[in-house]
Amino acid sequence: MGAGILAILVLVSSTVPGGERLEQVRAYTRGVEFDYAGWMLAALWDKGQQWALSAPRYWDEKTQRQVVEDWAALTREVQALRAESARIFADPSVSDPQTAAAPVLARLRAREAEQARLGALSEEILQIQTRAVLAEMGLTYGKQAVPSVLYRISKLPLALVVSPREVIRQDANISLLPDMGLDEITALEQRVEQELGVSALVVQIGGVAVYPAMVMETTNLVYLTDTVAHEWTHNYLTLRPLGMLYDASPELRSMNETAASLAGKEIGLRVLERYYPDLVPPPPAPPAAPQTQQPPAEPPAFDFRAEMHITRVEADRLLADGKVDEAEAYMEARRQVFYANGYVLRRLNQAYFAFHGAYADTPLGAAGEDPVGPAVRALRAQSGSLREFLNRISWMDEFADLQKALQP
Repeated sequence: MGAGILAILVLVSSTVPGGERLEQVRAYTRGVEFDYAGWMLAALWDKGQQWALSAPRYWDEKTQRQVVEDWAALTREVQALRAESARIFADPSVSDPQTAAAPVLARLRAREAEQARLGALSEEILQIQTRAVLAEMGLTYGKQAVPSVLYRISKLPLALVVSPREVIRQDANISLLPDMGLDEITALEQRVEQELGVSALVVQIGGVAVYPAMVMETTNLVYLTDTVAHEWTHNYLTLRPLGMLYDASPELRSMNETAASLAGKEIGLRVLERYYPDLVPPPPAPPAAPQTQQPPAEPPAFDFRAEMHITRVEADRLLADGKVDEAEAYMEARRQVFYANGYVLRRLNQAYFAFHGAYADTPLGAAGEDPVGPAVRALRAQSGSLREFLNRISWMDEFADLQKALQP
């Protein structure tokens, strides 16, 4: 538990960005901010009790896998029961929804209790499996991951992201209570924008690298193994210069997020290959052989990442020319294009790109022409293993270090 306490102290100080802008924004959010310290202490206490009573570490792999799969199936049932109860209460033709929903709610309570029991076991199993894979990949010390892999399924806080209007840059990222309604969210965004003259957006997140890490509820084990590994990588980096300086510059933030995304995918895939091989995603299909007679041309499918890249590049160009109003009108017009093609984006503004643009583990997308993502990917391609890559990038404290590492 000593490593956990150390991680709490480091993480609390390194994940809260400083600066005057942050304090200006917090004047509007103090009453609805998420309590990380309280959550982490409660989660660590629960994890300590689970470890003392832990049975999964003595089970064989077949039993461990069955428990995880049972938990995923049960979680799907719980989610369906929640949706059914919500539908009953929303149906105007139901005169007494409380009575009509009573059998559903009774079953939901019973299944949620079983879900909580299996959930604790499932978390312990996935932690054990991830630690074993980290040892196989050489990312441990004496077969011990530092920090140890700890995560907890939880309702995740929302994040209020703030960017200047004149340039895309994250100046604040403040965690908010997870149960805020859409009316509260939009009112907060409007107030911050109008009174501070900035771009604001409240976004949902998939995980938070506190300790234990917070991970959203999902039955998708491909996503879950990736996210657990992604957040562990952040915990790992936080004990080194790159993670400690997460908020020192936009470039360092992007280096952190892109490195964690690359590592999360590699580690998560290895967990699947080792323990859940039937869930491993199929490899990309090879390019089709050229045809002498071309079929009739069809309209190209809408490529979200390519279209978002185009949007970011043009928005950056307009902002660089000082055309702030034009850039904002352009982004709203593009949001409507995305909506027409099945992608529901509530808002598309500078804050959207400031947040999503830091995740540049794959080409194109919200990062636009930002050179950081391609540089991180190049360093990974240049490194012989994930261990070598993380060991190199984790000790960097500025983007210039990365650029220098890539010089021939």
